[in-house]
Amino acid sequence: MFSVYLGEPQRPLVPGNTTETEGAKAIGALWSSLVTFDERTRTVTYDGAAKSVTSEDNVRWTITLKPGWTFHDGTPVTAQSYVKAWNYTALSTNAQGASYFFSNIEGYDALQGDGDAAPAATEMTGLRALDPVTIEVTLAEPFAIYPLTLGYSAFDPLPEAFYTDPVAFGKKPIGNGPFRAETEWVRGRGMTLSRYDDYAGEDKAKARGVVLRVYTELSTAYTDVLAGNLDVLRGLPPDAYASAPDIFGDRYLQQPSPDITSLGFPLYDQRYADVRVRRALSMAIDREAITNAIFLGTRVPADSFAPPTVLGYRADACGTWCEYRPEEAKALLTEAGFDTTAPVDIWFNAGAGHDGWMTAVGNMFRKIGLSYRLRGNLQFNEFLSKRDAREMTGPFRLGWVMDYPSIENFLAPQYATAALAPAGSNTTFYSNAAFDAALAAGDRAPSIEAASTAYERAEDILVDDLPAAPLFSGVDQTVWTKRVSQIRYNILGEVVLQDVVVDGTAM
Repeated sequence: MFSVYLGEPQRPLVPGNTTETEGAKAIGALWSSLVTFDERTRTVTYDGAAKSVTSEDNVRWTITLKPGWTFHDGTPVTAQSYVKAWNYTALSTNAQGASYFFSNIEGYDALQGDGDAAPAATEMTGLRALDPVTIEVTLAEPFAIYPLTLGYSAFDPLPEAFYTDPVAFGKKPIGNGPFRAETEWVRGRGMTLSRYDDYAGEDKAKARGVVLRVYTELSTAYTDVLAGNLDVLRGLPPDAYASAPDIFGDRYLQQPSPDITSLGFPLYDQRYADVRVRRALSMAIDREAITNAIFLGTRVPADSFAPPTVLGYRADACGTWCEYRPEEAKALLTEAGFDTTAPVDIWFNAGAGHDGWMTAVGNMFRKIGLSYRLRGNLQFNEFLSKRDAREMTGPFRLGWVMDYPSIENFLAPQYATAALAPAGSNTTFYSNAAFDAALAAGDRAPSIEAASTAYERAEDILVDDLPAAPLFSGVDQTVWTKRVSQIRYNILGEVVLQDVVVDGTAM
């Protein structure tokens, strides 16, 4: 058995309600997705629970499951396991954070309540289990990249045990993945997983189990790895960036991360409602200086709303607004009549190494005549909840890790009107009909390649409106103890836990 670092998840561990990175790591160990991806070409592969995903018109899709899969309680995984879970997630009264991902299925709107009015239906008309291994999905509009989206955990199945007691299930989930929950989730501590010996997938766990250990401070986790008290740590504290490669040698791994970090703007706050203010704050930030001086080259300055690792990325898509132009920033603030006497609140979560670069951002604001106040005292789950509740009083850290390898995943879930928080992940509360229409045009493209080109128009609109300022994409860094080996990343930039070998041998 080995141990890995984890931050505190925002919500109980249910696939349809887990839309942030820390909970997603646990979900990824407990469940296996329908489809997987080729790490080089970013195309769909079928090493997960699905045998195939096909369509003749990009509207009606047939998902064929591999037979013989079971949940950790021994009950069979069937087409109905998916259909019932997706309807549950989509139903607005269940308040699931990933509900938005089902919004393109025919009949989704009927599951959304209007004010005090209850939803008109509890099941989507476009979703059927034709037999135990066949799911038929009818979309409201063509969606060329639909097979890509099925690699996201929101599409994972749920066993009947979930519906008996969802609260208990969220503490000790029952999935279909390579590991099963051995203990309940305990806030501030984590949980222990054991290998699921009846797992039907090809990627069986090599170790007999893994401890998901929660830390509130990344620096504490790093100290524990050095001492041999934690086996695997993905992500390093800033003061370890330079020394870790030498200290750990061949037990250090890095590669470009499929993520983007931005500075989100609370568009509901009139102080940031003027696009000239948002452009000014973006141009006040010297991205290259931060990535070099603070991150020592372990980040790459952003020039797009998506990282270079996804289909549809365009170099320099952000243009002028992502360039360091402090004098133009000053002029824009004056033109917008921005109140420079009140400090700019800068929000981020505590304990994850954000203090240094957020302080650098604040000092760059100071160079254009602003004062700032750091708001970095909230733990990750508290910060996310406050962000969802429209309680940010200034720019805030906005991070997104790829769910599936398309630029659409960096545009729609974060900025589409249908994805407004708390039901979705649009926490800037940006809404633009033209942007939504451009996304829809990409969805209707005849192929994944054509869709990627069409989404460029949506990104152009986003650049013009700038609800967030793209800052940098990451370089994943992981270190581990001598007890473990075979550490590698998947396409999402996460350590593949089922591949980890303890003490040189599979157990």
